[in-house]
Amino acid sequence: MGNCCSDEAGHGGAHPVGPAAAKAAQAASAAADRFLRSRGAGASTQIELSLSASNLGDQEYFPKSNPMVVVYSKRKDGPLEEIGRSEVTLNSLNPSWMTKISVQYQFEVLQPLVFQVFDIDPQLHDVSEKMLKLEEQQFLGEATCLLSEVVTKQDRLLTLKLGVSEHNLPNPSKFGELTVQAEESAGSKAIMEMVFRCSDLEIKDLLTKSDPFLLISRISDSGMPVPICKTEVRKNDLNPRWKPVILNLQQIGSKENPLIIECFNFSSNGKHDLVGKIVKSVAELENMYHRQNCEHFFVPASNAHECHSKEVLKSQLYVEKYVESNRHTFLDYISAGCQLNFMVGVDFTASNGNPRLPDSLHYIDPSGRPNVYQKAILEIGDVLQYYDPAKRFPSWGFGARPIDGPVSHCFNLNGSTYQPEVDGIQGIMSAYISALRNVSLAGPTLFGQLIGTAMAIASQSLADNQQKYFILLIVTDGVVTDFQETIDAIIRASDFPMSIIVIGVGGADFKEMEFLDPNKGEKLESSTGRVASRDMIQFAPMKDVQGSGVSTVQSLLAEIPGQFMTYMRTREIQTTVWMR
Repeated sequence: MGNCCSDEAGHGGAHPVGPAAAKAAQAASAAADRFLRSRGAGASTQIELSLSASNLGDQEYFPKSNPMVVVYSKRKDGPLEEIGRSEVTLNSLNPSWMTKISVQYQFEVLQPLVFQVFDIDPQLHDVSEKMLKLEEQQFLGEATCLLSEVVTKQDRLLTLKLGVSEHNLPNPSKFGELTVQAEESAGSKAIMEMVFRCSDLEIKDLLTKSDPFLLISRISDSGMPVPICKTEVRKNDLNPRWKPVILNLQQIGSKENPLIIECFNFSSNGKHDLVGKIVKSVAELENMYHRQNCEHFFVPASNAHECHSKEVLKSQLYVEKYVESNRHTFLDYISAGCQLNFMVGVDFTASNGNPRLPDSLHYIDPSGRPNVYQKAILEIGDVLQYYDPAKRFPSWGFGARPIDGPVSHCFNLNGSTYQPEVDGIQGIMSAYISALRNVSLAGPTLFGQLIGTAMAIASQSLADNQQKYFILLIVTDGVVTDFQETIDAIIRASDFPMSIIVIGVGGADFKEMEFLDPNKGEKLESSTGRVASRDMIQFAPMKDVQGSGVSTVQSLLAEIPGQFMTYMRTREIQTTVWMR
C-alpha cells in the first residue's frame, strides 16, 4: 500500500488532542506501521493441514497400532513449538486423521514443520490427547518439511518419508509415509470491498492542509486493537476519497465484530497525529452505505479526568461503496501453477571498497561468514526458491568494468555472453564470487539498464503466456545517479508481471533513495508525465531487525503477495487460465 497525492480543496479547523491521547495515537500508529510492514497485505492466511499415513512401522513389531500425530513449528535456532495434535486412531497402520491442524501461513518467512507419529498405549484411550505424555508412548517416526513446500505443490499435497531422529526403533528401515494436505480457510476468500471518503477533516498542519490516511483495526480477545489494513495517504486533502479497501472474513472474524477506524495525519517521522476515530462493525458499515448515512469522528476527551468520555467532531466518514464477493487468493494462483521467478542485480561500484580487504562490503570471509550482499541474496532467495521448480535464476552485476572492456551497467554475473541464468541460490553465490575476481569495480550507480533487462524477460514471458511472476532484487551501497531513467524504467515495468526489491547496504545516507518507497515518497512520474499503474517497488536499508524483531528483508518480502494480487486483479487474470 502506497501514498497517493491529491490537490482537492477542503475546509476545517484545528482540534486539540490531550497529551495522553496524542501519545497513545502516535504509539498506535507506529505499531501499525511496523505490523503492516512486517505482515504485508495478503501475506498471511490461515491454513488447515489434513494428515494421513501409510504403512506405519514394521508389521513384525507393530502388528497393531493406535497412532497419533503431533505437529510442531520450529523457529530459526529455536526449540520445537507444538502446534497441535490429531486424535488417536485405533488399530490402524494406515490412519487418516480427522482433526485438522491450523497454522498461520506467512509468505515472507521460512516455516519449518516437524511431524512426529506415536503409538498410543491402548490403556489410555479415555485420556484426552492433550494430556498424553509423549515420552511414555511408542515413537513411530518423524518427518519434516517447510510449509511453503506444501502450498506450492499441485493440490497442495505433499508426501513425506517418515524417519528417525534421536528415538530408538527396533527396525529403523521401515517407517512408512506421511501425507500432508493444506487448505486455506474459507474466510480468506470471502471479500468485502469498501471505498471510504471523509468531509471537513480537522487541519493538523500549520502551513498546509492535512495528509490523512485511515487505519483499520480489529479488537482482539484481550481487548487490544490489532491493525489489519491501512489506506494510502492523501496529500493536502481535507475531503479525501481513498482507494478501495479490501478485507476478508478471516481478518475480521465476523461481520458483527467491531472495527476501529482511525484517521491520522501523516508525518514523515512516523509520529502521525490522530484526527479522529469511529467504532463500527462491517455490518454497520454496510448499513451506512445502503442508507447513505455518515458517522462523525470522535477523539478521547482532552481532560485526563474524563477518561471514559469522548468529544464528537464535525469531521465525517462516508462509505461510498460496499461489495461482497468471493475471490481467488495468492495461494490459489500458486497452486494453479503460477511460479515466482527470482532475479538478482548486484552493485559492483568502486564505493564498495577493494574486495580483497576486510573493510570492503564485497569481502569474502575465509571463515564462510556471508558479507552483506550475500546475506541479502540468501535471505530473499531462501524464501523465493520454493516457488520456482526449475530454480534457474537470472543474475547480473552493474557498475563494473569486465576484463578488457568498458564499464557495464548490466553484465551477466556468470560471465556468459548470452545466458544470465544460474542454477539455484548456490549458483548465484558461486557466480558472484567468480565475478569479483574477474571485474574491476567502477561506477556510477545506474539502475535503468538493469531494470530494463529484467523487464524484457518478464515481457517475453507474458508474450509466451507463461505462468510466471518475476521478483528482481537489487542490492546496492549507494544512491542512484540516473534518477529519471530509473523512474521511467520502473513505470514501464509496472505494466508487467514483476516486482522490484531494492536493499541498501553499508553506511551510506540513503535518504534520497526513499523516492523508491511508495510508503514514504511521492508518486513517481515518468519523463512523459505517466505514473506507475500500480505499486511494485520497495526500498529499505539493510538492518538486522526492525521494531518487532522482523528483519528488513522479511518486511520487504511481505509486500510481494499484495503486489502480485494487484497485478492479477487489475488485469482480470483468473486461476482457471493457469490450471495445471
